[in-house]
Amino acid sequence: MKKLINNILRVALVILVFGLSSCQEEFEVIGDDSQSETIAANSSTATLIENTSSNDGSYDNIVDGASCVAIQFPYTVNVNGVEVTIDSESDLEVVEEIFDELDDDDDILDIVFPITITLADFSEISIENLDQLEELAEDCLEGGDDDDIECIDFVYPINLFTFDVQNQLTGEFQVNGDREMRRFFDELEDNELISIDFPITLKKFDGTQVTVQTNAELAAALEMAKNQCDEDDDDDYNDDDFTELELDDLLVDCPLQVRQVIRDEVDNTEQYIERLLTFKEDGTVYFSTFTADEIVGTWSTSMSDNGVVLSLEFENFTDFSSEWYVYELEEGVIKLYKDGGNRIVLKRFCEDNSVDIDREVFVNLIQECEWVIKKVENQGEEIKRLLGYKFQFAAGGTVTLTNGINTQEGTWETGLNSQLQLSLMISIGDEPGVSFEWPIKDMLESRLRFEIEATDHKMVLLRVCDDSANDGDVTEIRSIAMDGTWNVALYKEGEMDMTSDYLGMDFNFAEMNQIEVSVNADPIASGLWRVLRDSEEGLKFYINFDTNDELAELTEDWKLVFITSTRIELYDESGDGTVETLVFEKP
Repeated sequence: MKKLINNILRVALVILVFGLSSCQEEFEVIGDDSQSETIAANSSTATLIENTSSNDGSYDNIVDGASCVAIQFPYTVNVNGVEVTIDSESDLEVVEEIFDELDDDDDILDIVFPITITLADFSEISIENLDQLEELAEDCLEGGDDDDIECIDFVYPINLFTFDVQNQLTGEFQVNGDREMRRFFDELEDNELISIDFPITLKKFDGTQVTVQTNAELAAALEMAKNQCDEDDDDDYNDDDFTELELDDLLVDCPLQVRQVIRDEVDNTEQYIERLLTFKEDGTVYFSTFTADEIVGTWSTSMSDNGVVLSLEFENFTDFSSEWYVYELEEGVIKLYKDGGNRIVLKRFCEDNSVDIDREVFVNLIQECEWVIKKVENQGEEIKRLLGYKFQFAAGGTVTLTNGINTQEGTWETGLNSQLQLSLMISIGDEPGVSFEWPIKDMLESRLRFEIEATDHKMVLLRVCDDSANDGDVTEIRSIAMDGTWNVALYKEGEMDMTSDYLGMDFNFAEMNQIEVSVNADPIASGLWRVLRDSEEGLKFYINFDTNDELAELTEDWKLVFITSTRIELYDESGDGTVETLVFEKP
């Protein structure tokens, strides 16, 4: 407090000096101690503080086109004839998705009034019509002035002191957020003085923090941050805007894989899918084909009223040669378009890509042999009734799915799903459990893994050629299993012994991968069995009873532990660590 009283006395002297001065400084220094600085409410430093604590209204520019205005949730808009309710910032993605559906249409958005808006100073106003909104926003429409500083933020709380023109301490305040800070400065009189309790911390757009000790350091930090980041004040949502230089850097950073080509409203994707465009800094671009031939062309970028333009020129290669508007750079995807129903989508294909699937290799691989279902999950739930079923993908686009007795037919093809991921598209009308567009996640010679992350769908297939006739272990195990009748000598799930559930049951492993169960020679159930070698897990013994009784507990892809002519030992460990043990013995 003693220090504060000394500061007050010094204020009087400084005000007298400034009263004799013909010009006003950006901030006023009281005494020699850096802790004892004050600023005037109408100084440029105060303006920097106001702009840094202003309400940022740029996130919804796709709706209102004004960076100093934010519409309060919820509200309703009509986008190209589609009514959309905006309950949160994430709903603005829906608006952009509707705009992006067509590249050469006229996008129309109508706001359903009345609405409530929040201005830069956090004041709220009810708006009844578009004219009122445009009048309020005319000073900060896209391309106009937008004074807020978004590249740096205050770390709260911050303590402030105020003095009047008589050098008297008039208040001590703690501000805990931008709204309080902005409202605090708005309510000051021009001739009031403010003192900040230093040090204070600032957080920059990249997450780094800066500690400032004086008004001079504060003003310098705020002034410097004004243009250090892209504040995304245009009408796009989610920072789709970019500069010509940013595009140039992205093009030469790593090759780009072709994901879609549409020319004059005709989809030519099939003949170009997954081929690479490699851009060089000298202005040359190489188009790589599946035969390893390269077509050489030139490229350049420029600015237009519609944004950045990418010019491509290849001799006798018209599908790519043109001046393309670059309308989106997002998550490694570059989207190009021009009028007349023309569109190209490219995806970054750097050496560290986790998924590197060659479509032609995949197509050849999947047709060479049969593929057994190891696992199918729909929305996180495993469909065990399909365990051990076998796919046969034919060259003509037909696919069969069989358990050895019953066979279902459908169609298959490869292509891009809505997320532009290479996918295996299966359609079997009688079996919805596998009828999906399956994105390819892993491709090994003996194993394929597919996953739809958004809906928690998974499928794993194991390759089987000539029914594993060349695998001596598999053929020997099958021969032993098919040689006579077997009984369950032990079935345990964890510490729970449930062997008694299977007393009196005879198991016969028969041809065509069929397993028959009988009691006193009377058949009671049938199922599927299969022996194969899993490249990751070794020899596996598949059992699948599509029932709801105790036999369903035996449905599993069991790991083979031990086998003799009179005993088969199997075990499985579930995801929660529970170990199941199944032992068959000859009677």
